[in-house]
Amino acid sequence: MSENSQWDDDVVNTVRKYALQNSLEYDGRGEAGSVLGRLLSERDDLRKFAKELKEIVAREVDEVNDIANREGLEHIRDLLETLAPDALERRKHVKIEGLKELPGDHSKVVLRFAPNPNGPLSLGHSRGVVINAEYARIYGGKVVLRFDDTDTKVKPPIPDAYHWITEEYEWIAGRPADVIIRASDRMPTYLKYAKKMIRDGHGYVCRCESDKFRNFRSLKEECPCRNKGCDENLSEWEEMNNGEILEGGAVVRVKTDMSLPNPALRDWPALRIQHNPHPLVGDKYKVWPLLDFQSAIEDHEQGVTHIIRGKDLMDSTRKQTLLYNHFGWEYPFALYWGRVKVHEFGGFSTTSMRDSISSGIHEGWGDLRLPTIKALQRRGFSPNSLKEFWIDLGLTQKDISVPMKTLESFNARIIDSGTERRSFVGEPIEISLVGELPEYEINLPRHPEDSGVGDRCWKLGDRIAIQSSDFESGKLRLKDFADITLSDSRGVIDSIEKSDGRKIIHWLPLDCARNARLITPHGKEIIEIEGLLEDVDLVIGNVYQLERVGFARLESFQEDSTAILIWLHG
Repeated sequence: MSENSQWDDDVVNTVRKYALQNSLEYDGRGEAGSVLGRLLSERDDLRKFAKELKEIVAREVDEVNDIANREGLEHIRDLLETLAPDALERRKHVKIEGLKELPGDHSKVVLRFAPNPNGPLSLGHSRGVVINAEYARIYGGKVVLRFDDTDTKVKPPIPDAYHWITEEYEWIAGRPADVIIRASDRMPTYLKYAKKMIRDGHGYVCRCESDKFRNFRSLKEECPCRNKGCDENLSEWEEMNNGEILEGGAVVRVKTDMSLPNPALRDWPALRIQHNPHPLVGDKYKVWPLLDFQSAIEDHEQGVTHIIRGKDLMDSTRKQTLLYNHFGWEYPFALYWGRVKVHEFGGFSTTSMRDSISSGIHEGWGDLRLPTIKALQRRGFSPNSLKEFWIDLGLTQKDISVPMKTLESFNARIIDSGTERRSFVGEPIEISLVGELPEYEINLPRHPEDSGVGDRCWKLGDRIAIQSSDFESGKLRLKDFADITLSDSRGVIDSIEKSDGRKIIHWLPLDCARNARLITPHGKEIIEIEGLLEDVDLVIGNVYQLERVGFARLESFQEDSTAILIWLHG
């Protein structure tokens, strides 16, 4: 393969490495844009030479693809193994992650995550955070966190939600968003483009009643408002903004083709009159953009290169592409995902959760029965479990239905090695030990596979607690301690040495236990179990694995020192 004297050997070899890697991954059909993106992701110092590098990248990609077609992919693999054996691992990595290559030029990747601040983030929202943040990491790009808060009627913003979402985004992504925008702060920009669209003849003020226009649309007929002159449209536009036209009295439509096969694309509405005050900007504006218009304008303003959205929003892509054509802009690449339904939560939406909280069905956004990030944080989930969960599902248009246990399994694998063990005895029965009691201390590992974190020390007294469900008269063994014979509320110690065949039961010395309450979500109910918790170096906020019970997070201590535990999972 040829070299270019303009670039040193290190640059040329790096380009060649990624050309070979890309061709191998895509069956001999590597793309220059992808290779350039990988190059600039590794060599940030070369970004200012992106335009000049395109020539050598294109030449190397063409040459490698040609070799692949002549000699086969195994030859490409041999060349890559000789030049950069570590680069062979990417093929496996991409397959595991489930994230396909982004289309187009990767030299400057800009993505966006655009929630409505009508509540905090939910489990569903976390998909958008994870996927966009991960693509930004892979390509050295950035993510714009944009609050789509221009609907004060159907989805009115909650002032606290801006702060909630900003923090939750950072918790999930592991880093702050690169840019944060509130659409309500950008109203002058949207109104400027709306006026330009009207002045250029690509939009008009429609005074038709909605039912009447719907009829025009279904018949593929133009409404009478469409043919008004520019001056008349601009005059009515001013009347809309001055509050002279009441809500529902007019909308601004984007001119398209009324014969388009898809009715949703025919002269679609871009802005409407809305007199509800906004919690941040008050009643300053009378005309507000609808989401398809506002989002399209902002994506252009922020230089968004790739939009990742649900497949149910394909019509939004089509509408916005028509608008981009009017303005002479190039539309970003759009990728889609299908719906993911988590069995236990069904069809919860932010609006429905908000209604359930207002009606008292749920206690707040952190209610353990809700699929909010606040609830998942309260239970003790690791943000990395969300990352692995969504990346494993990948970017696919297939609709998927999964149980919560899938996410729990990712979380258990992540937290298990760093989670200390403690004992919890639910619904306890007090037992008095009788007979000769030795001066005895029991040392139990804080973690069975990590001796470095030390032991928990139990000092034995003459009173212990066992779980009521474990109570039965006869010969039993107290786990990790001694054989006893249990009768009523008395336990006679038979032997410290372990005998065969005895049932092993869970227990706690009362001298190292404190009252506790384990709060567990169970479908539509919250179950609270009274019990005793091993009182050894407990730290509020920590997750513990309760032996025989599962993982739980220590949320607080009450005034009477009772420990409040929040169930995480088994």
